[in-house]
Amino acid sequence: MASSTPVRFSPSVEEIMPDERETIEELNKAFDEILETTSKDYGHAVRSVHAKAHGILEGTLRIGENLPPELAQGIFAKPGEHKVYLRISTNAGDILEDAISLPRGVSIKVLDVEGERLPDAEGTTQDFIMVNGPVFQAKTADKFLGNLKLLAKTTDVAEGGKKVMSSVLRGVNTALSAVGIESTVVQSLGGAPNVDPLGETYYSVTPFRFGDYIAKFSLKPVSPDLTALSGKEIDASGRPDAIRETVQEEMKGIVGVWEFRVQLCRDLEKQPVEDPTVEWKEDEAPFQTVGTITVGHQDSWDPQRVQKVDEEMRFSIWTGITAHQPLGNINRARKDPYRHSANFRQRFNGCPIHEPSARA
Repeated sequence: MASSTPVRFSPSVEEIMPDERETIEELNKAFDEILETTSKDYGHAVRSVHAKAHGILEGTLRIGENLPPELAQGIFAKPGEHKVYLRISTNAGDILEDAISLPRGVSIKVLDVEGERLPDAEGTTQDFIMVNGPVFQAKTADKFLGNLKLLAKTTDVAEGGKKVMSSVLRGVNTALSAVGIESTVVQSLGGAPNVDPLGETYYSVTPFRFGDYIAKFSLKPVSPDLTALSGKEIDASGRPDAIRETVQEEMKGIVGVWEFRVQLCRDLEKQPVEDPTVEWKEDEAPFQTVGTITVGHQDSWDPQRVQKVDEEMRFSIWTGITAHQPLGNINRARKDPYRHSANFRQRFNGCPIHEPSARA
C-alpha cells in the first residue's frame, strides 16, 4: 500500500562514498579504452555507451494543467509546451549489427527550460536518459566499473562470435523469464529480446530530485500506434540495421504519444536512493503522469536531424536544472565520464557540441 506522503528532498538522502573520485577516474580510463578502439576502427568517434542510434525524433512535450502540488515541481511546475528531441539507441559502445540484441534506450532533450542550472550545465535544456527496464545492473559505481571493463574488453571482438553469444543468451533470458527471473546482466551482454523500441516503456532507473521531493521517471507509450508495437520482436537476420529500418518505416505513418510519468519516493527503506538495483514497486510508489510527448509522422533517420542531434549534441543526466539534480552514487559517477566521452568525440571529430534552443 502506497504512503500518501512523499519523502521530501534533503541533501542527507545521499551517502557520499570515500572512494568515488578514484572510481570516476577509473571509469574515464575504461571509457577511453572503448573510445580509442572504436574511433580507430571507424575513423570517427562515437559515444562510449549507446553508440548506435536507431531513430532521431522531434516532438512536443506538453506539461499537464492543474497538477497537484507534489507533481507541479521543476520543469513541470507550470503547464506549457516544449520542443523535444528523442534519440533511440541500444547500449553497446560500438556499432553492432542488430542481430546482437541489447537493451533499448531513449534520451530526451527538452528545450528552453527555466530555472537554476546544475553545476557546469550549459544552455537551457533538460535531459532525461532512460532504458527499457526498471533497475540498474550494478548497485554502486565500483561494481559498474567492473561491468564496464568487461564490455571494454569485448569492444572490437569479432561480430560473428557476438551473434552466437547473443543467440545463446536470448535463450537463457527466455528460460529465466519463464520462471520469473529477470537478469539485467544477461540482457546487457546480448540476451535482451530484440523488441521494437517504439513499443517499449522506459525508466530512468536511478533517482533524481523532483523539486521538493525525490522521484524516478518513466516514459510509457499510450497511443494505439505505439501500444500495438509493445513486445513486438524484430527479425534482424541478414539486416545489420533492421531496427533503424523498422522504426523509419513505422514513423512515416504513425503518431506516437508517450506519457511522461514520475514515481515519487514515499519510503526511503523501500525506495532507496543509493541502490538502483532495487525496484521501486508500483503498488508502494505509483507512477503518476505529469505530461505527454507527441511525435508526428516523420522520417526518423532524416540526415539533417541525425547530423544535428546524433553528431552535434550530447545527452547527460547532469544537463538540466537543480530541481532535477541526479541523486545517488551511480548518478554522481555518471557526470564526469559523460562529459569526458563527449569531449573526446568533439575533439576527434572536429565537430563542436552545443545545447540547442527553439528560440534561436
